[in-house]
Amino acid sequence: MKILKTVLKISVSCCLIFSTHAVSAQFGGLLNKVSKAATSKGAQVLGLDKLLKEPEAITTNFEDVERKGEQMPDFQQDAIYKPLQELSRNGKDGFILQAGHYEMTNKSYCLKAGTHAPSSGDGYMYAPTLGKKRDVVVAILKSAEQHPEVEQSDIQMLLWTIIARTKFIDYAGSVKETALILLTPKQLLQLEGGALGILPFDAMQAAKDQLPASLRAVFEAENNIRNLVSSGNYSYEEFEQYAILAGMAPPRTDTPSGIWTLHPDGYYIRYFPSGYSVTRIQIYVPEGLIKEGQTLIYDATDDISCPANNGSQRLAQTNEPILNR
Repeated sequence: MKILKTVLKISVSCCLIFSTHAVSAQFGGLLNKVSKAATSKGAQVLGLDKLLKEPEAITTNFEDVERKGEQMPDFQQDAIYKPLQELSRNGKDGFILQAGHYEMTNKSYCLKAGTHAPSSGDGYMYAPTLGKKRDVVVAILKSAEQHPEVEQSDIQMLLWTIIARTKFIDYAGSVKETALILLTPKQLLQLEGGALGILPFDAMQAAKDQLPASLRAVFEAENNIRNLVSSGNYSYEEFEQYAILAGMAPPRTDTPSGIWTLHPDGYYIRYFPSGYSVTRIQIYVPEGLIKEGQTLIYDATDDISCPANNGSQRLAQTNEPILNR
């Protein structure tokens, strides 16, 4: 209890400090798209000039994908894949790779509210985890593996609240309990930086009126999630209805399902999502890539499976296999 009281006291102080400083990073390009609203007298009264400059918690998008060296789905088409999870582990930091072909079906998580679930035609490629809350998100994914008693649905709700830039002081209910299990007091304090409070109706309407439809859905979904978690009375299904848009985003034909990314570490990787909570990954490690005396690690917790279509969900990957699939 003493630790929790200390966290809450410091969190309030951090909240007050952060609220007095402008944040220079952009929220998914909103600053350029709504510059007129941000400089108008009405926007200044509502605080939208500051609000629209707040950065996304995770900023990774398809522009962060390095497409040099990519290969089409028929690359290595005759390969036989071994279970990735049978490779030796490097402590808590993933799997020690060897030359050859490997695959694993693992838990994955949606990292963008107000977007469409993956469709069978979507091409997903590797990108690093970027953004102000990158360290917190990675910490949750690593910590979750050490806490099998915490349900995947509870972890997903926590990640959605972080993506929605919720202040920890506004957390209530089971999501708050999950945060206290998976994060240290220091990491909990990081949730305050760049976080937003629940926006009143007039502020939401003023912001939505200035945004294109694609960004409006994300903006509104995040505020709905902040409102929901602060109530302390919610279900996973209620979170999901705000986070997941109905229907499917149209796939990009230039980036087919099963496309390979050449990872910065020299191996190839590709993703086959089943919804947003399960992803099958395949890895090809060329002969000669791993030099004698060197170790090559695959740690999925710092990976994002990024859709070519920005209307679909980017997916955080994990080192946790789902063995019954």
